[in-house]
Amino acid sequence: MVRWEPGARDRLRAAALDLYANRGFEQTTAADIAQSVGLTERTFFRYFADKREVLFHGQESFQQVFLDGVAAAPQGSSALEVVTFALREASSFFPDDRRASSRLRQTVIDANHGLQERELLKLAWLSAGIAEALGRRGVPGPQAALAAETGVAVFGVAFRQWIAEDEQRSLDEIEVDTLGELRAMSLAVS
Repeated sequence: MVRWEPGARDRLRAAALDLYANRGFEQTTAADIAQSVGLTERTFFRYFADKREVLFHGQESFQQVFLDGVAAAPQGSSALEVVTFALREASSFFPDDRRASSRLRQTVIDANHGLQERELLKLAWLSAGIAEALGRRGVPGPQAALAAETGVAVFGVAFRQWIAEDEQRSLDEIEVDTLGELRAMSLAVS
């Protein structure tokens, strides 16, 4: 078996997604994934702590693009303007060529309650990180939490639309539209 061939992590990730989608997450083992790309199970565990990590690897980078967006937002912006800026910046994490794999990943997660729970924890972690970053910008706690939760909700709604089978717009375009809908709803309440 070839062990040290370049790109092993990416090959393992692609194989895992394919196997999870075709066999199911529970029915696929780390050994199955490794074997499908000519690697050993031991090599799999060099890259991933367990088979869930294939789906959640890069979580820190995902959060960091949002936090970088919060930090880069113009001074004097409202909490919601900062979150909007962060959403726009973070959409670069999901270029259009990543749509098909994101769709497949979400299909695997949607089919497994444990993975759904892990995804919700990832989004809660993101919200807490954004709220903390807003706090560092001087936004009071409740307002920071509300803005962060709103941003994560907008991201979630926009992401689901972006991975829809017939969707052609970029994630950034969908987020802008979703924010516009949120503004229209809030004006209707006023």
